[in-house]
Amino acid sequence: MSKRNSQSAKTAARERLRVERERQAKRDKIKRQVVVACSIVGVLAIAGAIGYAVVQGNKPSAWEAAADAKVVAPANTSGKDGTTVLLGDSSTDNVVHLYEDPRCPACASFEQGLGETVNKGMKDGDYKLSFTIGTFLDNNLTGEGSKNALSALGAALEVGPDAFLEYKAALFSEKYHPSESTDEFAKDSYLLKVANTVDALKDNQKFQDAVEKGTYDAWAMKMSKSFDTAEGVESTPTIKINDKVIENPGSVEGWQAALKEAGVTK
Repeated sequence: MSKRNSQSAKTAARERLRVERERQAKRDKIKRQVVVACSIVGVLAIAGAIGYAVVQGNKPSAWEAAADAKVVAPANTSGKDGTTVLLGDSSTDNVVHLYEDPRCPACASFEQGLGETVNKGMKDGDYKLSFTIGTFLDNNLTGEGSKNALSALGAALEVGPDAFLEYKAALFSEKYHPSESTDEFAKDSYLLKVANTVDALKDNQKFQDAVEKGTYDAWAMKMSKSFDTAEGVESTPTIKINDKVIENPGSVEGWQAALKEAGVTK
């Protein structure tokens, strides 16, 4: 091989090497651009996901939203936001006031033992019967069963006082009242199952729609707030006769004695 040919070959080789290096540099540049673009997309996706999670986390729950919603008060209520429930046609000034929570086991025991007797006194005209229902056990035990049951009681009250009293008795009954550690009342299906044991509510489409649509959710939140601010109410059930707290009588005889001591009966 001559020296001239050797030089030409070297020059050609260097040119091929330069071209190849340029090609490789372009490929590396494109690769870096792709990596950077993917990284930016990934960061934006993560930021978007975090932003969405923050927005979702800051959204009020359905019950928090209900607390600020317009109140639809059931029939047979009065006062601001319909939080006064006073039943009885008698002209008497005597009032028995019950403070309860739907998930409360002691309230269930009271209803099972004395519910019919208390209701009868109201129907006989000895006193009017008032109710303030709270939902504090949802916070203590977690869940939303008390709130949901209270909303359903509002739907029953819309149907009528008797439907309300019978439905409340059914919810507190030995057969249907769940353990306080469970949250069965949070299920509309369970509330409707219990309602089907009450003649006025059985297959009552208007009542069922009110339960499933949460028609009285906002009312339930206002009623619960009224319970929270009630004077002298430290536990459930709390029983007042003419605004004076009495001890849970525990028996029919004890109840009659409490009424007599309060001057309601002779």
